[in-house]
Amino acid sequence: MTLIDTHALPADPLDALRELALCDDELDRLRRTAVEEARERGASWEQVGAALGMSRQAAWEFYTRQVRHDLAAAASTSDLSENEAMDLAVAEVHAVRRRRRTA
Repeated sequence: MTLIDTHALPADPLDALRELALCDDELDRLRRTAVEEARERGASWEQVGAALGMSRQAAWEFYTRQVRHDLAAAASTSDLSENEAMDLAVAEVHAVRRRRRTA
């Protein structure tokens, strides 16, 4: 499958690089969505990594990095206490596990 028509890229190399960077961002969003869907359907990190051509650990680290970053940013601006934040996180983990069991 080819996603980029190289003949449609701008002739100027710098403009072409800008277009490719936008395509890279879009491809990353599509890849993340597919990873989320695969995980929601019960795929293991080992299966996800194999599908992406990387190790289980590399897949997990790459695709959870943004989540960890978002959580850290939210924690620094949140008015939740550490105990409240922990309770919220635990409740979310339980909800995800329940959804996986019923899927």
